[in-house]
Amino acid sequence: MRYLGGLRGAGTLRCKGQDVAPADYALDGYLIPPAGVAGSGEIRMTPEVLKKVFGRRDLELVTENGRALAFRFSDKKLHAGDDAAHIDVTGGLPEAKNWRAA
Repeated sequence: MRYLGGLRGAGTLRCKGQDVAPADYALDGYLIPPAGVAGSGEIRMTPEVLKKVFGRRDLELVTENGRALAFRFSDKKLHAGDDAAHIDVTGGLPEAKNWRAA
């Protein structure tokens, strides 16, 4: 496993093609041969929105530069008032050779 770097910024949470809410993210990428690039990190948004979307599997995070990242929540439980949750990115990450340019 090789650490590729981080992706951080602001984006928009989207569900089934519809914008839901703004969200901040901090993700780390890793090259895991032979599987490829994997990413995980944290997504932040208002507690009210996070409570509504937590656990859904039809979400994506659209970054400021237009990259659509599919993800799933890796936490099993969300505590009242939480404004952040851990996620695993399941699609949309740049290839390892393009990671820094993403």
